[in-house]
Amino acid sequence: MKSTTPMGTVEAEQLKMNGADLLIQALKQENVEILFGYPGGAVLGIYDALHKSPMKHILARHEQGAIHAAEGYARVSGKPGVVIATSGPGATNIVTGIADAMMDSLPLVIFTGQVASQVIGTDAFQEADVVGITTPITKQNYQIKKLEDLPRIVKEAFYIATTGRPGPVLVDIPKDLTALPTPPTKQVEVNLPGYHPNVNPDPVHVKILLEALTESEKPVILAGAGVLHAKASEDLLSFAEFYQLPVVHTLLGLGGFPAQHPLFLGMAGMHGCYAANMAIYECDLLINIGARFDDRLTGNLKTFAPKAKVAHIDIDPSEIGKNVDTQIPIAGDAKAVLQMLMDQTVQEPDARLWLDHLEQYKKDYPYWYTDTEEFLSPQHLIELVNKHTNGEAIVTTDVGQHQMWAAQFYSFSQPNRWVTSGGLGTMGFGFPAAIGAQLAEPEATVVSLAGDGGFQMTLQELILLKEWNLPVKVLIINNGSLGMVRQWQETFYEKRFSHSIFSLQPDFLKLAESYGIKAYRVSNKDEAEQVFREVFSDREPVLIDCRVNPAENVYPMVAPGKGLHEMIGVKP
Repeated sequence: MKSTTPMGTVEAEQLKMNGADLLIQALKQENVEILFGYPGGAVLGIYDALHKSPMKHILARHEQGAIHAAEGYARVSGKPGVVIATSGPGATNIVTGIADAMMDSLPLVIFTGQVASQVIGTDAFQEADVVGITTPITKQNYQIKKLEDLPRIVKEAFYIATTGRPGPVLVDIPKDLTALPTPPTKQVEVNLPGYHPNVNPDPVHVKILLEALTESEKPVILAGAGVLHAKASEDLLSFAEFYQLPVVHTLLGLGGFPAQHPLFLGMAGMHGCYAANMAIYECDLLINIGARFDDRLTGNLKTFAPKAKVAHIDIDPSEIGKNVDTQIPIAGDAKAVLQMLMDQTVQEPDARLWLDHLEQYKKDYPYWYTDTEEFLSPQHLIELVNKHTNGEAIVTTDVGQHQMWAAQFYSFSQPNRWVTSGGLGTMGFGFPAAIGAQLAEPEATVVSLAGDGGFQMTLQELILLKEWNLPVKVLIINNGSLGMVRQWQETFYEKRFSHSIFSLQPDFLKLAESYGIKAYRVSNKDEAEQVFREVFSDREPVLIDCRVNPAENVYPMVAPGKGLHEMIGVKP
């Protein structure tokens, strides 16, 4: 007689497992709590298995929205963002997000459906060579050939995405494999002989750095996102305070060191502050911790830190010496290196004159803007957001002027509160990333600062605020243009504003209301103060159309081909 006991029922259900069930089982073993995705023909089996699972699935209204939301979730939580998309156009719609995650070292695990195994390579309906397309923009990718490989590959995908330098890993699954029957599998172990991320630094190189530090008269720390990925913010604080070292941040590193700390100089780079850029230009020892020396940071490499001995600490050895000549290379995890530096302390350098010199730069050349009664200043707007959130909100942005104003005028004092697209500079990133960030930290205040251009690329995800009751505050920094494009056309193209001005825009208030979202419009300081006081005191989703000065530009600025010491738009 067939068993009808609970155990017998479980065994019977397990015997009915197919490839899709096997995938869901593997995701449970990786403690996945949230999936971001969009169904389609090649993943119907996976979605059928998901229907039987208590796992939370966020149905984005476009695959690009799904993957940017997963990026925001990963950036804030530190856990891998998990994405599901169907074959062909579903998979190609997430390519931008994959490239964005690769550039900014965000851990994602992406599952794409694929046409049935027997028709791969025949240009079948909704077929695309996803493995070929994503090879340059993933840390690793796979196509499942045999169903028995699936548990191992899923385990490897999560391991690779989250260890060493984080990044996206893609797993392409032919549709027929999801329907094949399979017995349940046991927990698998990772065995990757060719993949051994180097976490622990060479003690000899650490000692060399300490010796250079004792000899230095003008040292400076450049801290990047590697500090955040390594959860090393407190270690950085201890190291900087012990040796009294000034700290400069990259765009993506903001929040890794308290913005109000007296040793903090600010952000460096194309739109960085005067004190930070001049510290790099004048220093004699540059200690790079977890930054990749990209072009927007360095400006003209011929004049980048010309007097400095360069130490570069990075989890990815391939970044060391790639762009900037490095005299002290230290491959390893930022936290491990900082702890080793503190374990072998030496006499701190006497940098009082250097610190006083840099402090004078901070006082003499702060960020500035022109405040008028006629227009709402975007910089003042950011300051108001900072005030009403006590500098504690999770802030997400697209790319462009509003991104730079947020980086300049919001005081990030905690790690993992700044979510922006750095390396790829992706418009449309900020709003769905805010959704992922809110799901990662439900009790946090999440502010999506969006340009009026970028917001229109993924605005359909507004429905998720209503559907999941997410209290995201969406502020559209509306200057009626593609602001950064317009600024470059004004500065470098003799004010030929070729297709950068929006002659027509939607009514953002009516748009929000059509999604069931409360909405406001502000166009001066008094209106902004009144509305912000109201909306930041409740836990409802809201959209605010902020009409700002359309002619405002981002300064300071390092023009293309110029060095960090050649900033324009600097005012005493």
